[in-house]
Amino acid sequence: MSNGVKPKVASLKKPFGRDARLITLLVLLLVLSLFLSCLLGATPLGAGRVLGALFGQGNTGDILVVWQIRLPRAVAALLVGLALGTSGAALQGLLRNPLAEPGVLGVSASASLAATYGLYYGFIGPGSFGVKTFSASIGLPIAAIIGALGATLIIAVAAIKVRSIVTLILIGVGLSSFAGAAMSLLLNLAPNPFSIAEMINWTLGSVANRSFEDIYFSAPFIGIGIGILYFSRSGLSALTLGEEAANGVGVNLNRLRFLIILGAGLATGASVALAGAIGFVGIVAPHLARSFVDYDPARALVPSALMAALFLILADIGVRIIPTQNELKLGVVAALIGAPAFVWIAMQRRANHD
Repeated sequence: MSNGVKPKVASLKKPFGRDARLITLLVLLLVLSLFLSCLLGATPLGAGRVLGALFGQGNTGDILVVWQIRLPRAVAALLVGLALGTSGAALQGLLRNPLAEPGVLGVSASASLAATYGLYYGFIGPGSFGVKTFSASIGLPIAAIIGALGATLIIAVAAIKVRSIVTLILIGVGLSSFAGAAMSLLLNLAPNPFSIAEMINWTLGSVANRSFEDIYFSAPFIGIGIGILYFSRSGLSALTLGEEAANGVGVNLNRLRFLIILGAGLATGASVALAGAIGFVGIVAPHLARSFVDYDPARALVPSALMAALFLILADIGVRIIPTQNELKLGVVAALIGAPAFVWIAMQRRANHD
């Protein structure tokens, strides 16, 4: 299932040089995009006012806008991008397929199903059945992460018992299809239009109205997931030469599959808990990053994470400044940009095989 390009496996031993320059550039662009996110919105603020607010100076209104509204949603977009970009690059390296992404194994769909289930039965939010509920800021992440971990457990067990990557992908597709069908059933049976609107609004994906409380809950899971993926990266380089060659250099394939799926499940589930379902970022960012790192999946992890984060922050800025009656959802904008890119990547892969 290779994309037809043989990476330089030895490049993992040289993480500096060109890679360091690329990472430095992306980090600088991220810092700039975070600052722009605080500047731009329905009511633009000057650079001086934003800097003053960031340091707790200036008028109270500016401080509230920056610290309670704009900075939290920018940081949320940053974390979600880091999670999806790293997970996408790791899964593409594991499955040796540039079309793989966090949602391919059903983790995103399962996280969405668990959260939608909580919203439907009133365990999260206002409590339509008179049940004492969690607050949305706490209950929604808990539900989404439980769903993600449940799916991750199923896939992790399958990764140990199933030797075929194709079979593993099919299990993920089946899990994702089941979760999608169950979500559609819940939407179809929703007791009132307000419940439908709330569930649809969340599944479209958005970082609007996120607080640092939401971020504090999801960030540790994202950090742990990314950490697992990063420290498992060396096996991805060896795997590009084939499973037999990877075994020959001492890579434990079952352990590698388990760790990559566990890390991607934690990071993706926590990102869904924070921002809902956002697709295609985990496909496009790694595809762009690979061309800068000699198509080495291990070296692509960090650039993919930074590119995905930069894309989501800029997309969220666009969501806020585009003059529409209702603010567009980040997941919708990501899909509008990412879906054509996905088609192009698929066509390129087909052309390489032909």
